[in-house]
Amino acid sequence: MMFLRCLVLSVLVPLMAQANTVRLKDLVEFDGVRGNDLVGYGLVVGLNGTGDGLRNAPFTEEIMTNILERLGVNITGEQFRPKNVAAVLVTANLPPFARVGSQIDVTVSAIGDSKSLLGGTLIMTPLNAADGQIYAVSQGTILAGGAAVEGDAAGVVQGVPTSGTIPSGARVEQEIDFDFASLTTVRLALRDPDFTTAGRIETAINRQFNRPVAVMRDPGTVEIDIAATRAVSTAHAIGRIENILIQPQRKARVVVDQRSGTIVMGDDVRLSRVAVSQGNLTLRIEETPLVVQPNPFADGETVVVPRTGATIEEEEGVSLAEVPESTSLSEVVAGLNALGVSPRDMIDILKSLKAAGALHAEFVVR
Repeated sequence: MMFLRCLVLSVLVPLMAQANTVRLKDLVEFDGVRGNDLVGYGLVVGLNGTGDGLRNAPFTEEIMTNILERLGVNITGEQFRPKNVAAVLVTANLPPFARVGSQIDVTVSAIGDSKSLLGGTLIMTPLNAADGQIYAVSQGTILAGGAAVEGDAAGVVQGVPTSGTIPSGARVEQEIDFDFASLTTVRLALRDPDFTTAGRIETAINRQFNRPVAVMRDPGTVEIDIAATRAVSTAHAIGRIENILIQPQRKARVVVDQRSGTIVMGDDVRLSRVAVSQGNLTLRIEETPLVVQPNPFADGETVVVPRTGATIEEEEGVSLAEVPESTSLSEVVAGLNALGVSPRDMIDILKSLKAAGALHAEFVVR
């Protein structure tokens, strides 16, 4: 029995030690390994009467004319007002090392007064980068993210029907000129700069190669000497280090979203001993105007007499409660939950705790 208990402990201890470790590739960005944004202006056809009103969106008629003329259809002087076309902007991200012929996802968004792109087809649209060159061409059926129904007196809209995606909807036609193999040094840019995390990355990489190949330049940068790694190529060196497990060290942080009432706390959030009291005050004003009319066949006019009722209601709140000093996240949560307030009220309490100096964490409001 003792042997079995020791065996279980010997298995659990390494697992607990690695519970908070993260792969290096999930903590940093490699210098030069980045995507590029693409954008294009195109036309969606095949809509069920939900396209642009050409009187309000003349640019739709212009691009439609240009496309038809390129296809050999002469429409000079013709008047046509189709309701099944819409002008759109097409955006995409060209991933690093994308090769000619590979496919990428695109997002299509209406820019006119189109009501829905559901069921539409994007006509061949070139996608340009910031340098003005064409790197991909997009075409395909749009998967819209919503639906819209409208009648004579009412309408219902669910989601965003004026925006959609085309999975693998663009084909790469030109590659980004970048010689990754010629790099003699590679910088690792930490997504969350921190001196401790950068130092741990430097130590882990040097331990992996058994020689000093990595140097921490600042809390956000670790530089690797490719020649010192003695790897066959730069790609081999990066492939050897990207899966190294690192235990990151981050700032204690509390993030709140006032619109949805969401509260997220990091593991290092701590509270000092403090007393909290909370209550709600509601002011209510009601207008109940009274219409006074003259008697039948009498001289006079109808008068509206204003009547206003105002009340003040104070809801039963939390009496002065002590929140004990907390040394772990679970104790922080237990202490705050003991107040028994709603998430909306908890946000106000957290703000006050931060102002009082009792909340030891960065407070971020979104």
